[in-house]
Amino acid sequence: MRVLLLTAPMVQLNTPYPATAYLAGFLRLHADELGLEIAQADPALELFLRLYSRQGLARVRSALAVAGSPAAASFAAQAERYLETVEAAVRFLQGRDPKLAARIVRRRFLPEGPRFAPLARALEEADAGEAPLGAAYRELSRADRAKHLASLYVDDVADAIREGIDPRFELSRYAEKLAESAASFDPLAAALEGPPTLVDELTDAIGGELCARHRPDLVGISAPFPGNVYGAFRLARAIRRARPGVRLVLGGGYVNTELRELGEPRVFDSFDYVTLDDGERPLLNLLRHLGAGGTRAPLHRTFVREGGRVVWKLDASARDVPQAETGTPTYAGLPLDRYVSLFEMLNPMHRLWSDGRWNKLTLAHGCYWKKCTFCDVSLPYIGRYEAVAADLIVDRIEALVAETGETGFHFVDEAAPPAMLRAVSQRLLARGVSITWWGNIRFEKTFTPELCALMARAGCIAVTGGLEVASNRLLALMQKGVTVEQVARVTRAFTGAGVMVHAYLMYGFPTETEQETIDALERVRQLFDAGCLQSAFWHRFAATVHSPIGLRPRKYGLRVLRQPGAFARNELPFSDPTGTDHDFLGEGLRKALYNYMHGVGLDLDVRSWFPLRGGKRRRKVPAAQVPADLVAKALAAA
Repeated sequence: MRVLLLTAPMVQLNTPYPATAYLAGFLRLHADELGLEIAQADPALELFLRLYSRQGLARVRSALAVAGSPAAASFAAQAERYLETVEAAVRFLQGRDPKLAARIVRRRFLPEGPRFAPLARALEEADAGEAPLGAAYRELSRADRAKHLASLYVDDVADAIREGIDPRFELSRYAEKLAESAASFDPLAAALEGPPTLVDELTDAIGGELCARHRPDLVGISAPFPGNVYGAFRLARAIRRARPGVRLVLGGGYVNTELRELGEPRVFDSFDYVTLDDGERPLLNLLRHLGAGGTRAPLHRTFVREGGRVVWKLDASARDVPQAETGTPTYAGLPLDRYVSLFEMLNPMHRLWSDGRWNKLTLAHGCYWKKCTFCDVSLPYIGRYEAVAADLIVDRIEALVAETGETGFHFVDEAAPPAMLRAVSQRLLARGVSITWWGNIRFEKTFTPELCALMARAGCIAVTGGLEVASNRLLALMQKGVTVEQVARVTRAFTGAGVMVHAYLMYGFPTETEQETIDALERVRQLFDAGCLQSAFWHRFAATVHSPIGLRPRKYGLRVLRQPGAFARNELPFSDPTGTDHDFLGEGLRKALYNYMHGVGLDLDVRSWFPLRGGKRRRKVPAAQVPADLVAKALAAA
């Protein structure tokens, strides 16, 4: 039986999303037993490369509507130059033509659109000694300056496509709004049946060509995010047309969170099966159900359509595959030399998500803490915690380095346990395995300066973790298990060891007042100013149906507005008991963070970041009520 594993477009461009690599690594352990031929491909990368080619941009030029869009107008005015340079620029971003950097940095080779304007202003201000951002650009190596310029070029083209052809298009997602907590399948169905866009036509062609190349009997498509769902259905339809007898399976992170109550039969016009949670056991059962290996098995954690209705199949005798038996992920068949590294933001920590090839690996399944009230702790991907031996992790690391030739690793745990990180670091050093790695943690007090130094010696260059609301009252309410002062000490321990730190931040948590939001920004400012943080991202709180807050909203003062439907269900619309204008505050929070990440404005009153209208602030913002030395005192007490 020929099995083809795909990740639906669009996702990150610099490295493969790991879902298919994990499943391919598991299935190859059973290939002989079941008579499997396993292949994987990355339609998201292929879609990007087809768009960003001379032929692709010629089609963009033909389809472009210029009116009202600076990006589209700029592209149209310089279209011939874009066609002449696009393939060279992509080769450079793939690392296949490094010598082109010398031409790019002269600023005469690539056409420049609206995305270059902030850099031009920053360089002018730097000449006057007033812009750290411009100075930061000039301090980069020639190769990094060229990569930044080429990334702005890529973004200009993406803006032109979105503003002039297809408003659903973004580099890392497509038609996201059609699937995001979509109670009804109607908008997605209408888009699939409507006139195809340029992106649709390319996606359809890719699906047909994958069928011709691999002749699969079973195709598994992973949709990790809402921005992959339309692409997943588009691919499935194209594959079905090209190979009518193929069986199609949908899984992935989006399915695991949003389709747990699936009741929409039209989903099965495109897919035969929809599986939930870790894919190893459901996929193994499905293959045996279809007769692979000459045995029959019941379906497990799988939706099917029977008699026009969606039916849930569960094998009570099936058990999840232990992490020690899932095998080593494999990237075999994926074109690792064709991935595209982007360097859009000059912040060195922030660029890790889009720049460079990273082998993805999980140290431990689930979360060892699993108490945070905003998190989907009731779902197995969080709630089922299981670690494996450190030596097995290092064995897998060595196998991936041997296969890919890459020594960069991103540990994609929900929260890597401190004890596991200590053990893995010790085994890496003892076995002489030299890698560069980063991953997600909780800001536990267990991360002492000694442990942080050990991790740095073993190759750790960065960590990410949740500071969330940056308020001790709210951190206690969400059962985060940390305080702002503790986060300050832990992050300083990491930065003191030379490890960069990124903080995930949240605003709009239940009962959070405007004063608390302003105070949280002041604490974050102090953390940046003290060198504890190098990067951060602020997102709006969302109540999800599988979190403690979503399960018991009244406990947190929320009134949930129910939205019955047969398709997706995850984010719950609710009324905020405080009446705080979080949309207004979000503008200032994001602006402040962008500047802090570039070393700008750390000496300014936090109120200065909130938006002005007609030269005046839209409304009064309260002053922060946080001691100016709060973080300094926390660090001194360490």
